[in-house]
Amino acid sequence: MTGTYLDGYAQVLASVAATGRRLTRDELDRRRALGERAAEAGHSLRGLVREHLAATRASWPRTPDAADCVLAAVEQAVDAFAEGYERAQRLAVREEEAARREFIDDLLYGRSDLGRLAERAERFGLVLSRAHAVAVAEGPEAYDYTAPVTRHVEAALIARFGDRRILLATKNGQLVCIAPGDEDDVLTSFAQQAHAATNGGRVAVGRPRPGAGGVVHSYEEALSTLELADRLGLDEPVVRAADLLVYPVLARDRQAMADLVLSALGPLRSARGGAEPLLRTLQVYFEAGCTAAEAARRLALSVRALTYRLERIHQLTGANPADPMHRYTLQTAVIGAQLLDWPAQEI
Repeated sequence: MTGTYLDGYAQVLASVAATGRRLTRDELDRRRALGERAAEAGHSLRGLVREHLAATRASWPRTPDAADCVLAAVEQAVDAFAEGYERAQRLAVREEEAARREFIDDLLYGRSDLGRLAERAERFGLVLSRAHAVAVAEGPEAYDYTAPVTRHVEAALIARFGDRRILLATKNGQLVCIAPGDEDDVLTSFAQQAHAATNGGRVAVGRPRPGAGGVVHSYEEALSTLELADRLGLDEPVVRAADLLVYPVLARDRQAMADLVLSALGPLRSARGGAEPLLRTLQVYFEAGCTAAEAARRLALSVRALTYRLERIHQLTGANPADPMHRYTLQTAVIGAQLLDWPAQEI
């Protein structure tokens, strides 16, 4: 019963009305303690304040001269009660945030007993027996769970999808969204909201994976995809691991890739100006679908100048970019150079 939290209130008002005194420190501490207990019990502050006012009306002194003293005492008592209530609320929020951070750490690093992890997951709206996919967003600055960007993205997701067992968190300054693997619209919306809220930040989406371990794998895949997109210089604001699967395969054998890059593209280093301009020409040429006019436009060159560069590449490497037999080797080597950051880095 909420009346419990009015314990001693009427007696204090009667004493104040009789003596004109203010509340003592012990009396104020008592009101704060009752406010904390009311918050911990889950009662509404609005309802509790209403009950204080009702009790005030019931205990109102019959002597008009005591009215000012009683009103001052009511102000003190209710303020102390609300202070205790808010203090308990702040503590609960801090404990909730700490529990969330601990759970996210254990979930994304796979450091906890799976059974216990599944029990804790229910508290945060996840059912780990289902497959989940993870999206990671990074922006120009680091974000935590209390950042306005995080709150904005979370509010947008809740407004659109309600309770769909979505968990939004932050990790290492990045926004992380965990959603059921069969609800791609959630991650698509998260990507759109996060890209806009982070002023053009990039979002990577991992593939759906089952179980608690699947969340870890999808998260790590999203992180790797972010790194890969940065290495490749991709312009897309949203990149999906499923669309870039060929690149990890190519990079798996680093030594073999390095040998291919040096064998196919190494001779470009002898060109005037070094390998970078001709390597960039190849990259844009392949991205343009081997269409000389489009590649020249993207490079701000004339078609004649582009053709000259392609001929120079042919002379230096012995491989003709326009020849389908040579094109695959050159394009694979160009991708390898991007992955290995060659020629900026020795390989």
